Amino acid sequence: MKNFASLLAAAALIFGGSQSADAAKKVHTIGDSTMANYDESATITRGWCQYLQQFLDGIEVNNRGKNGASSKSFYKEAAFWTSVKTQMSPGDYVLIQFAHNDEKTQGMDGDELIAYYKSIGDDAQAAATDYRGTNPSTTYKEYLRKYVTETRDAGCIPILVGPICRMYFSGNDIRRNGRHDLGDNFSKLTSSGVLTSQKVAASDNSMDYVWQMEQVANEMNVPFIDLTTATADLYLSYGDSDCHSILSDGDGSTHLSAVGAALIARRFAGLCREAGVMSEHIRLTSDLSVSPSAADLGRGYVGQTLTKELMVTAFDLTPAAGQLTVTAEGNAEVSTDLTEWSKSASVSYEGGTIIRRFSVRMTLESDNNDAKIIVSAGGKSTEIPVTASAVQLSGGTEVTAYWRLEKDDSYTLSGPATVIPESWVGMTLQKYSNPNANTVWPEGTGFEASRKTQRNVIQGDSWPAGEIDEVSTRYIEFGITAMPETTLNIDEISYYMCGCGGNGMCVHVYYSTEDDFSDTKLIYEKKSMPANTMLDGTVRPIISLEGGKSLRLRFYPWYNSAATGKTICLSDIRFHGWATASGESGIAEIEGDRTIVETSYYTLQGCRVSNPSSGFYIARSLYSDGSVKTEKVIL
Repeated sequence: MKNFASLLAAAALIFGGSQSADAAKKVHTIGDSTMANYDESATITRGWCQYLQQFLDGIEVNNRGKNGASSKSFYKEAAFWTSVKTQMSPGDYVLIQFAHNDEKTQGMDGDELIAYYKSIGDDAQAAATDYRGTNPSTTYKEYLRKYVTETRDAGCIPILVGPICRMYFSGNDIRRNGRHDLGDNFSKLTSSGVLTSQKVAASDNSMDYVWQMEQVANEMNVPFIDLTTATADLYLSYGDSDCHSILSDGDGSTHLSAVGAALIARRFAGLCREAGVMSEHIRLTSDLSVSPSAADLGRGYVGQTLTKELMVTAFDLTPAAGQLTVTAEGNAEVSTDLTEWSKSASVSYEGGTIIRRFSVRMTLESDNNDAKIIVSAGGKSTEIPVTASAVQLSGGTEVTAYWRLEKDDSYTLSGPATVIPESWVGMTLQKYSNPNANTVWPEGTGFEASRKTQRNVIQGDSWPAGEIDEVSTRYIEFGITAMPETTLNIDEISYYMCGCGGNGMCVHVYYSTEDDFSDTKLIYEKKSMPANTMLDGTVRPIISLEGGKSLRLRFYPWYNSAATGKTICLSDIRFHGWATASGESGIAEIEGDRTIVETSYYTLQGCRVSNPSSGFYIARSLYSDGSVKTEKVIL
């Protein structure tokens, strides 16, 4: 492998003046779901770049891995590559890892395949074709070249990263397609049609995405980190059974557990050091380490319980076997399984190695929300501060947007806001009906089993085979927008959801406050939903929307096998919050005794009124202690 240290230093001097490569501010990671960030409260799946920061010093990881992304879709969809480029500064690094979703059309380019089907008048097949697919020898390489060129144009340093393997075991080896070489079974588009079940010799690399990536690296003098071979070696060292039970998330052979993700992140850092890439930033200490080094649980409402996951790693401990102990002090508890919570928890380790996740939680009080965690093992100990902020809504006008979804997609709205109507992309409404006479609703709803819901299906009614993740061009969306001159504070998002027609419906649910959906928050993940069993997706976020800004809620469904007649059922979509006059967030700490100094009045649309007549208004009161309260009043 080439040593790129001098090349990187030269690039930094060309693009960054006196700034050296080692002084780069950020590492931007672009790729697919195997890299992405996951919310520990929504899923057990983890991306390896979630843990990369733990093995780097003096540089910040900006993980932009995206579920379902291919080299093509990440580039073409504005929410992704375009938004990453706005975050890049000269001297930064960009890690580029794609292939998993480039394989969606069995080695053919999706756009070329769609064009072919349209040319022969087969619009149904064209609509069912996944455009994300690329051909490894042609369009895949073209998109890699685009990333490299545009990264350099921004004064940044590209690094091509071989995609992690799939856990496709064949005896004591990983199958060819597990290493992203489709040479044993691929499809080919010809002038006379599509040829399936094609095969080339093992020495023929024309269908090998990783080999083709390395050719681009050689062609453009870019560092290539062969994480594909490294993960194959890692998986083989565990063996088929342990690899799936320890390193996998338990759902197939692609996605990772926290342990698998942390091990791969560490191995990547080691490969970088060996190659002279980011070497001054690599930290592979054997000491007891916790990531993140400070547990900021964020903001929540008084009485709300916030949770955060942390990862403990240690290597070469003496003695080689012992106990890892995690102790909480202050207003906090810890758990190793998210089920049993206490002030202290212990687990055994052996082999001198610890790679273990644990969680800390805190129920917010009006004060006293600082705590700490002490982690001890092998005669070593470290302290992690735990912080959180308790807030409450300080008045305003109540806002509720609600879609019943029993007979149509109409909604009701109360309070000063506007609604973004329900819309479908790559999906379509099937009908409104009772999914099943025995539909199970969450306890406490009081809903009858015969209650109708909205049933939605993929366009064309044919769910493709082989999907293991969301498709960025297939979703159902709802939204709400703050009125001008107001701030809309959202304190609850809720919905009911299930699959119908089988147990294979899967879904990711996100919200975003960006119109292009570039800044997403995963709030729910469910694989293989039990049919006709409604799931409650209620969350209580703290979201402040200034006038004109929107909150969008999206459901990204897929099915775990080829199927027809399978639907995702939605019911009772609801946004709730409080609107206040512009400039006042309506969110404050617990307030003490005070007196009103001055009161001003605004219409429900946020316009100030000097001499209000009778009717509904938003009253903004200034108190003697300098605090402000807004509330809906009738004059």
